[in-house]
Amino acid sequence: MNKSIVLMLVCLSTLVLALPEDADQAIEIEAQTVVVNESTGFNEFTGNAVVKQGSLVLLAEVIQVQTNDDGVVSMIAKGTAENPAKYSQIQSNRARAIEASAILITYDVKKGMIYLVGDAYLMQGFDSFSGETLDYDIDNDKVLVKGSEDGTKRVKFIIKM
Repeated sequence: MNKSIVLMLVCLSTLVLALPEDADQAIEIEAQTVVVNESTGFNEFTGNAVVKQGSLVLLAEVIQVQTNDDGVVSMIAKGTAENPAKYSQIQSNRARAIEASAILITYDVKKGMIYLVGDAYLMQGFDSFSGETLDYDIDNDKVLVKGSEDGTKRVKFIIKM
């Protein structure tokens, strides 16, 4: 196994405020094709790619992982309107898993942010948010949702008591 993949697997354990035991779990990545460029730190998993570590699951047709000497910098999951990218993870401060989907999911590890673009949807507990774009601040537990610029897609927020 080359050092970029090993480095990426070690660093994925710090991605989100997850169940404490998630960080101790093995990381499994499945895809039809894997491309690793050790000189640039760019890794691409194509063909129904799946990343799993404990309760964390990331699914997409294409998942790109950018690494540097410090570890994972970002993860980009690319789906389609018919088959969006999906993210889910159980969090210790929530009764239910965080679930998200969009055509494009970008996870900025350093900022602790998940950016959803294109039919963005996030379920947090029993509440759900949807819009054209959605920014989720993992560390501060904040959600920013925007409708489309032309006004055809409005923000929707559902609160279940």
